[in-house]
Amino acid sequence: MGTQGYAAPEYIMTGHLTAKSDVYGFGVVLLELLTGRKSVDKNRPPREQNLVDWARPYLNDSRRLDRVMDPNLAGQYAGKAAQKAAALAYQCVSLNPKSRPHMSAVVDALEPLLALEDDGLVGPFVYVAPPDNGGNDGREGGHTRRAGRRRSQDAADSVAVVVERV
Repeated sequence: MGTQGYAAPEYIMTGHLTAKSDVYGFGVVLLELLTGRKSVDKNRPPREQNLVDWARPYLNDSRRLDRVMDPNLAGQYAGKAAQKAAALAYQCVSLNPKSRPHMSAVVDALEPLLALEDDGLVGPFVYVAPPDNGGNDGREGGHTRRAGRRRSQDAADSVAVVVERV
């Protein structure tokens, strides 16, 4: 019943999927992109194992947002865009489905972020998620992370998210 870490709380409770359940799942993916962490990581301390529960308190506080941003990005991102993306993720993973935005509003909120280059970031941002390899944290097995870009030697088993201005 749903993928652990991505399933909306109401779906877990009732088994009924809605469009707002999908928004929750997208919010989790957005958090993964911002933090560089998996949605569920049993190798982390108990309070940090669930990404949403761990990150939620930091997402709406611009002074504390850097505590959850992927350290491998090494500050190579637009700060205002990160703050807005984090606030959007916060809305998407709201416990109350009625408080979550519609997916069209999520798209409308993300599109302008492409134009924000306030911290000197130029060019597209490419994130390639490694294949699920049974607990590997992405630091072994041919994966390299550099300044916000993750490359996998086995790209066929990876998922790429490319954000680029058109």
